[in-house]
Amino acid sequence: MNIDDTRKEIEAQAAECRTLFEKKTRDYGTSWRVMRLPSLTDQIYIKASRIRSVQESGENRVGDGLRGEFVAMANYAVMSLMQLELEGADGKPAPLELPLDVAMRLYDKHMRRILDLMSAKNHDYGEAWRDIRVSSMVDLILMKLMRIKQIEDHDGRTIASEGVEGGYMDIVNYSLFCMARMTE
Repeated sequence: MNIDDTRKEIEAQAAECRTLFEKKTRDYGTSWRVMRLPSLTDQIYIKASRIRSVQESGENRVGDGLRGEFVAMANYAVMSLMQLELEGADGKPAPLELPLDVAMRLYDKHMRRILDLMSAKNHDYGEAWRDIRVSSMVDLILMKLMRIKQIEDHDGRTIASEGVEGGYMDIVNYSLFCMARMTE
């Protein structure tokens, strides 16, 4: 498969995430805006932990499919990027409730950046994600989350790392890769 085909394949997974985000925003508004960044990080951690637990035990007592957890992780990570932007916007706190069109415009902006990063990395890494097990990508997501939590616990100060933004972007891409692998 070539890089352009991969972009289309991953964009289809991202579109599924966007559709759910839009539906939930219509239902609940932007109630997630009340959450602090560490709380959003913890929501992603809960989802990744559930996936790993089901993978390791082979038992799914809740019954909900794991695909939905990957969608949720992608969306929580995009929400985290949106929160980062809104918290840093001109020093003034953004309103908790955003109009649907504003929320969707922010979502699309961040997803576009994430997909551009995926395309660039996919070019350099030569589609290596296709040979990685879904369980390994879940481990990578958990590792990214542990790094993000460490940075958050140090008030965002880093010495040599890229910070939380890159971690959230990678979590979205790993989630989209897992969704694509589960579709194959």
